[in-house]
Amino acid sequence: MSESLLFHKTFTHPTSDEWVVFVHGAGGSSSIWFKQIKAYKQHFNLLLIDLRGHGKSDNILKDLISNRYTFKSVTLDILKVLDHLKIRSAHFVGMSLGTIIVRNVAELAASRVRSMVLGGAVTKLNTRSQVLIKLGNLSKHIIPYMWLYSLFAYVVMPQKSQKESRHLFIREAKKLCQKEFKRWFILTADVNPLMKYFKDRELPIPTLYLMGERDYMFIKPVKEMVAAHESSELVEIANCGHVCNVENPEEFNQRSIAFIQKQIQ
Repeated sequence: MSESLLFHKTFTHPTSDEWVVFVHGAGGSSSIWFKQIKAYKQHFNLLLIDLRGHGKSDNILKDLISNRYTFKSVTLDILKVLDHLKIRSAHFVGMSLGTIIVRNVAELAASRVRSMVLGGAVTKLNTRSQVLIKLGNLSKHIIPYMWLYSLFAYVVMPQKSQKESRHLFIREAKKLCQKEFKRWFILTADVNPLMKYFKDRELPIPTLYLMGERDYMFIKPVKEMVAAHESSELVEIANCGHVCNVENPEEFNQRSIAFIQKQIQ
């Protein structure tokens, strides 16, 4: 595999021409989609990607090590994989911070995005999360990053029912090195300006937001975004928090697959 290509895994369908690309969030890896693969591969070709510094892409991008990460550079990594696999266009499914990257793929290459499913979408960082990030920025050279990440995991996923999601994300984050964590952490400063721009500039791409009704940190800004956009719809999943694809995979899969199939007809 080329040095500059992200690690990726494909599942091909015997008859379908449709591709679905899965984009995980910061601190995760493509393994967070383990509850989606079986359902999705019955209908589509699948492409699962590990973002730079995550999962099995942790030591592939040696040439990028010294560079500051931007949402643009992280997004271009994904487009390179699509080019390599000769995938002209696809449906994209993102979780958490991965939803921003999916929306940025649409910004940079709209013709390649047929539809978007944005789970646990981050459309704005509220005051509480901004305070946390400021504290994290001040202490990121002093406090071990796993302490910080565990704190974030508990703030974003506080309920008992979110224990599995919390443990999954903490386990995945342990695979990140401290330097890598800092690079992704610095990226959070770009979230609000970028999402404000996206809110003001709607793209005519069918978009489904799938949010846990208990995703207290992120659901209100998503409702505002959907109210402002004609091509977007929101489905709230009952008794679910931030990582709704893990907490209620049956409903997540059923809703998102039906949405994608609707775009194909």
